[in-house]
Amino acid sequence: MRQVQRTAVTDPKAFGKVAVLMGGWSAERDVSLKSGAAVLAALRASGVDAHGIDADRAVLKALAAGQFDRAFIILHGRGGEDGVIQGALETLGLPYTGSGVMASALGMDKLRTKQLWLGTGLPTPDYRIVESAAELAAAAGDLGLPLAVKPSREGSSIGISRVDRAEQVPEAWERAAACHSPILVEPWIRGQEYTGAMLQGEALPLIRLETPRAFYDYEAKYHASDTRYLCPCGLPEAREAELKELVRRAYAAVGGHGWGRVDLLVDAEGRPWLLEVNTVPGMTDHSLVPMAARATGLNFEQLVWRILETSLARAD
Repeated sequence: MRQVQRTAVTDPKAFGKVAVLMGGWSAERDVSLKSGAAVLAALRASGVDAHGIDADRAVLKALAAGQFDRAFIILHGRGGEDGVIQGALETLGLPYTGSGVMASALGMDKLRTKQLWLGTGLPTPDYRIVESAAELAAAAGDLGLPLAVKPSREGSSIGISRVDRAEQVPEAWERAAACHSPILVEPWIRGQEYTGAMLQGEALPLIRLETPRAFYDYEAKYHASDTRYLCPCGLPEAREAELKELVRRAYAAVGGHGWGRVDLLVDAEGRPWLLEVNTVPGMTDHSLVPMAARATGLNFEQLVWRILETSLARAD
């Protein structure tokens, strides 16, 4: 991926009229609406002529009618984070924030992301794709327990299960199959969970995630009060620098642009394992990118401004 230098903006008028695309029709609609409301408020507080749009199936008509100059994409999940809206905006000739069509499509598909990482020598857990509960049971015998069972094209831990015992296989299968996506099975990596944010080519400080729940699931991400976010993450400076470089390489491998997030685990032997890419991460009060940005001295409004700047420079 060709690195694109930051295009710094000081005058909010330089952005013109901005559409903040939120909501949509994915399983992450509610989270997107919360993220979008926060982004919209931050842009307006900074003097940007920003307008919120619930990106339903008529979103292109709304964008054409509104005569917007650019779009801030804060849609999570299918239809907004998977290259669909990015391709539509390309057709309209409307600049937008974040990654383009290819990187968005790859990042939304955990299977394709893993295959790409494996092809470039980046560490990610072994996997199987299963098409039935019987195949899931066979994968458990193949990979060993515990297992992570996840739909390959969902975010926010939707449809994910941890399988510790054989009798949990049917329920895990049903939960994942309900998402109507290829089902990915991986060995459950025991260790510390980290997330690394990218902003305009820079890897931000890592955050270590801790939860008393079985894993960092939807409840832990958006509702629980006992989830711990550690930033600084507690690693020695040199070790954190190594993992940040891995985050940068992992994001570059999918062609990520502008901003995003890479999730990873470090096992008991100190080996890192890449899990997934988020090309439009959450921007709610529980979200991780704003936490990492604060550690560098950027408040929420400054972070949102920097993300909007990414609509001015593409990684073509």
